[in-house]
Amino acid sequence: MNVESGDGSPEAPVRAEGVSELPEGWAWAIVGDLLVRSDAGKSFKCESRPAALNEWGIIKVSAMTWGEFRPDENKALLDEELVNQDYEINAGDILVSRANTVEHVGAPVLVGEVRPRLLLSDKSLRLKLGSAIDRKWFIHWLRSPAIRKAVAAKASGTSDSMRNISQSDLHAIALPVPPADEQRRITDALEERLARLVKIESRLRATQARLEALHEEVLDSSFRTVEESTMSLRDVLQEPLANGRSVPTSDGGDGCPVLRLTALTTDVVDLTQCKNGDWSAEDAEPFLVGEGDFLVCRGNGSLSLVGRGALVPEVHKPVAFPDTMIRVRTDSERVDPRYLHYVWASPSVRKQIERGARTGTGIYKVNQKLLNGLQLPFPPLDAQREIVDGIDRALVHVHACAKGVSDALTHCTALRRTLLAEAFAGRLIRQESDDEPAEDLLKRIRAEREAAEAERKAARRAAAQARRKSRAKPKTSELTDAPPPPAPTTDTSLPEGQQTTLPMEFTA
Repeated sequence: MNVESGDGSPEAPVRAEGVSELPEGWAWAIVGDLLVRSDAGKSFKCESRPAALNEWGIIKVSAMTWGEFRPDENKALLDEELVNQDYEINAGDILVSRANTVEHVGAPVLVGEVRPRLLLSDKSLRLKLGSAIDRKWFIHWLRSPAIRKAVAAKASGTSDSMRNISQSDLHAIALPVPPADEQRRITDALEERLARLVKIESRLRATQARLEALHEEVLDSSFRTVEESTMSLRDVLQEPLANGRSVPTSDGGDGCPVLRLTALTTDVVDLTQCKNGDWSAEDAEPFLVGEGDFLVCRGNGSLSLVGRGALVPEVHKPVAFPDTMIRVRTDSERVDPRYLHYVWASPSVRKQIERGARTGTGIYKVNQKLLNGLQLPFPPLDAQREIVDGIDRALVHVHACAKGVSDALTHCTALRRTLLAEAFAGRLIRQESDDEPAEDLLKRIRAEREAAEAERKAARRAAAQARRKSRAKPKTSELTDAPPPPAPTTDTSLPEGQQTTLPMEFTA
């Protein structure tokens, strides 16, 4: 089970975790053993818009990201003379994203109905399986926890926002292969169980949406009685809004810690979500956070999340905020921090933020000018505290239910991972002794691959010969058979009265 790496040197296969001993009739292989061929797309100059139906388009990474193929996620090709129809995407193709986030790199999709004139991109792979491999079984296997972990381990790149995996690395991942009939039985059993799980998750998410709507209604109704006290955020600030600072990470250093953007994922800033900054305490001083500060997310890929904020709790050691956040410090004599937290999440304020957010590269952003101009109701402190107490009482049960739903969704995710792990360890269904051994089907795939490669080589030779023939000079016989060229029509007559002198030869 050796495979060649990108530079031609042999590379040992990566064996997925979770399988120790194979059931009878199964066999270890690598992804490359199951393929007849693998196609990598190319990079083209494209327009940013999607291609029309009569134009050629190149698929984007987002076409392969969300578990199903999205043909509308494409860009129009500028020069259609570069099109090679061998790389056109067809129904039934298995596509894999070569470059994506760490969560999605190497994730597969099975192409269903697809519009014509779509080509692979340089960030996509097409895998053509041998006839003995069930495509749905293979897709489920590529999505299983052990394989996702193996792919993540092989993916290169230092940024989680874009990781890459090569063909050779993907082909080198080892997998346990069941007999062909068992592959189909595993697929049927998996899909039946996963379908039930999807229904449960759908109901839980519907409940989650109703709870979120109830949460918004509580906030919206709580602030209706104080709408007449609306004013701009800038009018209640203790000091001007401040952007954080971008600070390099210091590995093992003792620089002042800096919050990560993940610190804003809850209503209260998680001060443990930080990294050591490569800067001095003196440089960090202007960017330190304190209890009661309100931090706002400056940018996000989701419009519903940009501009979200969280309160800073009690701070036990110095920590600064980064350039991905804006710090809001209000006048403590005019604003209760808990009140600011609730009014910031109210529907009326969210509408202002989302209406004012700007995007140019798919990332929505807010700035100080937008935040300063936000209109928020700020009644007297006593009224603010009374509103906060009422919201707390109304939301206590909503929050309890929301936590229960969130825990149930987490359990569903764990159950899905367990189902996939059990299926690909041979423990989900019973084995049948009369199934054809996997070793035999691997031999058939090897023969298919060799025949396909021989056919491709023959086609390349034929194409090369045709090109040489088209460039060859005409043969001598072809020149002989051609009619002679016309004689030159040079006029040698001289003016009247002149005589030319001709060369003459005399014999002694």
